[in-house]
Amino acid sequence: MTNDVHWVLKLDLNLDNKPEFEALMHEMVAATQQESGAKNYEWHLSDARVQIYERYASSEDAMIHMQNFGENFADRFLALLTPVQLDVYGPAKDDLRAALTPVGAVFHPQIGGFSR
Repeated sequence: MTNDVHWVLKLDLNLDNKPEFEALMHEMVAATQQESGAKNYEWHLSDARVQIYERYASSEDAMIHMQNFGENFADRFLALLTPVQLDVYGPAKDDLRAALTPVGAVFHPQIGGFSR
């Protein structure tokens, strides 16, 4: 088992806002790259559906990301994107659960398997 917490966030994008979206995405990727506990931060686009895969070394590291997101990006992000689905995997602690629940997070604690 691992302490990693990861999620897949699915969002809808109004394609009329694509230039603003792309600028914000690049800014967010650069900021998240500076977070030492961020292991993966991948953005994918298919038609108007954005999927973001995020993986953090611990629940505490995920909370650092969420605090940075809230302070620097949340308003612009939510003005451009509509959350559709958020699946969270791993040992998310109560503070992280509270931060992700407002966007409809579904939590999936690990019950077996391994990570390399």
